[in-house]
Amino acid sequence: MTTEPQRLQYLEAMGLTAWVARYQLPNARPTEACEWTLPERAAPAPPAERLHALLDEAEAAPRQVPPASTAGESARPRPPRRARQLLGIEPEGEAAETDSAPVSAKTVNADAPSPEPSPETSPETTPGISRQTQKPLRFTLQLACLAGRWLVFVPQPSAPDVAQSELLSNALKAAGIDAPTPLAFETFRWPPMENLPVEAPLEEAREGLAAFVEGTQRRGWSPERVLIFGHDETLARLLEMSEGEGRIEPLGLPGWQGPGLDELVQSAAAKRSLWPTLLAWRQAWLVKDAEADD
Repeated sequence: MTTEPQRLQYLEAMGLTAWVARYQLPNARPTEACEWTLPERAAPAPPAERLHALLDEAEAAPRQVPPASTAGESARPRPPRRARQLLGIEPEGEAAETDSAPVSAKTVNADAPSPEPSPETSPETTPGISRQTQKPLRFTLQLACLAGRWLVFVPQPSAPDVAQSELLSNALKAAGIDAPTPLAFETFRWPPMENLPVEAPLEEAREGLAAFVEGTQRRGWSPERVLIFGHDETLARLLEMSEGEGRIEPLGLPGWQGPGLDELVQSAAAKRSLWPTLLAWRQAWLVKDAEADD
């Protein structure tokens, strides 16, 4: 039968630590007590004594004549002497010799101005050092999806009001696009968080918007086209989209950009300019439906 000391020996041989409960749980079996004598560990020597021992070993070791060196290298104090200086036990002769040592020719004058960093070694171009952070692009976008197929972008800080939503719905119905559910806009802001380091504002904003559009596929969306109502300078740089029909390269989708919803609500001329576009939307929508039916 294995006794408690033998069990502890087995555990120690396997590298396992034996744990003993600090508190006894209610209705728990008491821990078996045993007499176990642990070997006494020698108390570590104080740091000062260990340092003295190292110094004595260094003094006892045979000294070799150092090779000829430059003035700067010979002026460096040896480690044993420096350690004795810190302990305050260096002989007077050695201390005087150290104090009277000539100053190295390589000693840098503290009053001399530091050299200007060259372009090759500047933080912006040195490998391993990150480039200087810049200010991120800032824009707010109202985004919705028409029947899971066409993305609708409205660059404004808030969702379209009642009049703008009604005009957009009537324009889509006139184009023969009957959405099963009303458009539900959500806000997309960039940057998503403040005080983040930015190195390439334009590229990072494009990647963020593209990642957001790709993530909408989890909701069942399959973006085929983008309709942009309104003009925003930051969004124009981001999407590289001009007014009218074109292709949005960062998203890899065809797109259209025209007047904003607020302008369409107030201007009759803007409404008339939109009529030819509705016919193109109708054809694009029906052609895709026909391909899906086939």
